[in-house]
Amino acid sequence: MSSVLLVAHHERAEAGTLARTAAEWLRGNGHQVWMLDADAQALGLDDLSAARDPAEADLVVTLGGDGTMLRAVQLLHGVAVPVIGVNVGMLGYLTEVEPDALGHSLERWFAGPAAGHWQIDERMLLDLMLSRSDGTSVGRWTALNEGVIEKLESGHTVRLQVSIDDAPFTSYAADGLILSTPTGSTAYSLSARGPVLSPRMRAVLLTPVSPHQLFDRSLVLDPTEAIEVELLGHRAATLSVDGQPAATLAEGDKVSVVPSQQVARFVRFGERRFHQILKAKFGLTDR
Repeated sequence: MSSVLLVAHHERAEAGTLARTAAEWLRGNGHQVWMLDADAQALGLDDLSAARDPAEADLVVTLGGDGTMLRAVQLLHGVAVPVIGVNVGMLGYLTEVEPDALGHSLERWFAGPAAGHWQIDERMLLDLMLSRSDGTSVGRWTALNEGVIEKLESGHTVRLQVSIDDAPFTSYAADGLILSTPTGSTAYSLSARGPVLSPRMRAVLLTPVSPHQLFDRSLVLDPTEAIEVELLGHRAATLSVDGQPAATLAEGDKVSVVPSQQVARFVRFGERRFHQILKAKFGLTDR
């Protein structure tokens, strides 16, 4: 018997219908199934609500889009629980299963990885640590896509000093800086004209947002190259992690970025070629 956590989009009715379908299949096959209280209440599935730690799950099934998968990874806090993503919405980079294949995918998962039933796609995560100007540690967060340091006030830039391997690199006058994984290279970094990286890579991508200077290029760094970003000047900034607010920064505060020792683990049921997903996402033609 396995314990399965369902993580669902709150505003898509189809997610609630699929959650009920998944729960009936799982219970009918002798497995435990549950949802976080907030998800269950939002979708009117109170009978599935349970006050349990997501890390206790043997499997997580997400019902939504890429944002729902990001939320599931955040809930796991780096614990290596496999995640099956069911696509409820537009074509995403992370979701694997279409809604009509949900039952078949669960059958394949519980049949095991032998004979090509499924495989695990491991994705690099980033750990971000914030410390105050006096050296006091504030918090630590893990990102699948990116950590973003951005201006707090509209109409102004912030100054951000970047050091690599304890050596000053340069300071940016910009709307912000994006520190992303290869998975996150197709998210906010892409909209800031950063390069697209294969998710098979291990790298840290640093992309400035609307920089007010001649050097406006992204940097692709090896994971062993330690990155530190210090806020200069009196203008405050914010730190967000995978699109969620994390903290406010004042002058002298520093964000350190290192690859996490953990990885996100996504279940794949067939050959999934990143460049073909990219091609479909952007409507690229063969010629």
